[in-house]
Amino acid sequence: MDNTGSLNSSVAGMDESAGRLQAGPRGAKPKRQLSSRNIMIYGMLFVAAAYYLLPLYVMVVTSLKGMPEIRLGNIFSAPVEITFEPWVKAWATACTGLNCDGLSRGFWNSVRITVPSTLISILIASVNGYALANWRFKGADFFFTILIVGAFIPYQVMIYPIVIVLREIGLYGSLSGLVIVHTIFGMPILTLLFRNYFTSLPEELFKAARIDGAGFWQIYFRIMLPMSLPIFVVAMILQVTGIWNDFLFGVVFTRPEYYPMTVQLNNIVNSVQGVKEYNVNMAATLLTGAVPLIVYFVSGRLFVRGIAAGAVKG
Repeated sequence: MDNTGSLNSSVAGMDESAGRLQAGPRGAKPKRQLSSRNIMIYGMLFVAAAYYLLPLYVMVVTSLKGMPEIRLGNIFSAPVEITFEPWVKAWATACTGLNCDGLSRGFWNSVRITVPSTLISILIASVNGYALANWRFKGADFFFTILIVGAFIPYQVMIYPIVIVLREIGLYGSLSGLVIVHTIFGMPILTLLFRNYFTSLPEELFKAARIDGAGFWQIYFRIMLPMSLPIFVVAMILQVTGIWNDFLFGVVFTRPEYYPMTVQLNNIVNSVQGVKEYNVNMAATLLTGAVPLIVYFVSGRLFVRGIAAGAVKG
């Protein structure tokens, strides 16, 4: 009897499953790929991409044309005869005022400004963020509030006082003075990023290291740094992009022989001597923006990871 009952139950279960299969699938109906929502989303993305890519296309094709072809007036047409002479002239022989050495001098000035400013500001800000996140001290909240306020102070408000300070200490008009300015102005936002990132790391690691007798610098170098590659990449991209693309500080705090690449670009584009060479101007613009673009494209994935991890806690 027991075997017969089990057999009947199995047969009934099979009949029920067969009935469900014949009845068709259940649940919500799959959404169509070409729904109005998807069309709107992809349409907006296409418009946004075209908004940024179309000027870039015009810059590239114009920089590869000769001036006779540019004078025909069709800025969207591909070059009939590709020439790299505008790129060579923009780099080596374009005139910026009294000097005719192109962007090459400005490029090396920008490197001498960007590299130390980035390294020093990231090093100090990472230590500050680590201390604010894991080593609470008296007045830490007040200090952190000052840093947050400093991150939103307009640069223009501070220019004149900084000029006076740099003049008094003998660094006005030098690359060292500009490095100090970029380091100071990058400190608040970088400290905020590092503090939020270190706060998001498991606190148990810090406590375990403290129990094992590790001190301030041992924990920083052996535990925090190996786990902080994404946020260091974020800080590097922010600093390199901001410092390399800076024009205001470069033109205010340096002399002509120390002008960064952006100031040299402005002098080339706005030069009133001779014929306006649009192909050289476009090539100079692309050369100036190449370094931040390369840095971002090489480390873009780590940039997104670091931003997401640093936004977990505040």
